[in-house]
Parts: sequence; structure tokens; C-alpha cells
Amino acid sequence: MTSEDFYRRVNGVREPDPTLGKKANLPPERAVVEPVAAPTEPMPQPELPKIKRTRVILADPRQAAGTLRARVELEEQTSWGELLIKDLVKAQLKTGMLLWGLVIVLLGSLPALFYFLPAFGRVTIIGVPLPWLLLGVAPFPLLFGVGIWYNRLAERHERDFVDMIEN
Repeated sequence: MTSEDFYRRVNGVREPDPTLGKKANLPPERAVVEPVAAPTEPMPQPELPKIKRTRVILADPRQAAGTLRARVELEEQTSWGELLIKDLVKAQLKTGMLLWGLVIVLLGSLPALFYFLPAFGRVTIIGVPLPWLLLGVAPFPLLFGVGIWYNRLAERHERDFVDMIEN
């Protein structure tokens, strides 16, 4: 059946056939029955392996009601849920501020070190002054390491938060 069978042309415009989807008043076709040869012997059925039944549990009855309560508190943003979120944010902020302070102390102490010990500032390594190496190269691995450290601590805080909610 082609697409032209479903459409007709009216003034050069294709329109759907108005009889499309309606029952046609056609005479019923006669079914042609062909004789089927009877099988001489039955086909052997292959043996199917035994299927081990698996019990499916949709809800764990041992789950504590507190878990559900804590999730509802968080989803509905009640005062207790807000308190839990604030505690998580405080822990994340405390970690960030401590690591920020560590970076400031380490990087801020280098210029003071070179100012108060001028002989230390005149040391060269492979023809490059030590202050250039410590102030121009060393901060990048330091900041990368502190970033990884912060990421691990933040993920630990989040895991502890989720464990507290679920248990």
C-alpha cells in the first residue's frame, strides 16, 4: 500500500481520504484452507534448564522509621532538616577555612622569610634564584595538593551526613 492510497488530490492539494479509518462495506473474503500434512513423528522437545526462583523484596521491613523521617524532614525543609543542612555547611566551611589559612600561612611566610634572612634569598639552584622557585613554581603543586585534600574531606563530610540520615 503506498502513501497515495491514503490521500486524494483536490485542486492539486493532497488531502486525507475521508474514508480513512472507517470500516468499509466490503464483502467478507473467503478463507482458503490448505490441507496440512500430519507429522509422521512428534518433534522432540529440548529440555529446559531448571530456573531458580528469586525472591524479590520491594521494601525492606527492617528499615528504620527514622530514616524515612529524616528524609521527609530534608525534603520538606522543616526546621530540623534545615538544622541538619546547616551543620553540613558549617563542617564544609570550617574545613575550607582551615585549609585556606594553611595556604595563607605557607605562602605568606615565604616573602617574610626572604626579607628577614637575606642570605636565604640569594641562594640559587641550577642558576635560578630560590625565591623565584618557591614563589613562582611551588604554589602550584601546593594548591593542587590542598585542593585534593579539601575534596577528600568534603566527600567524607557528605558521607558522614548521608550515614547519619540513613541510620
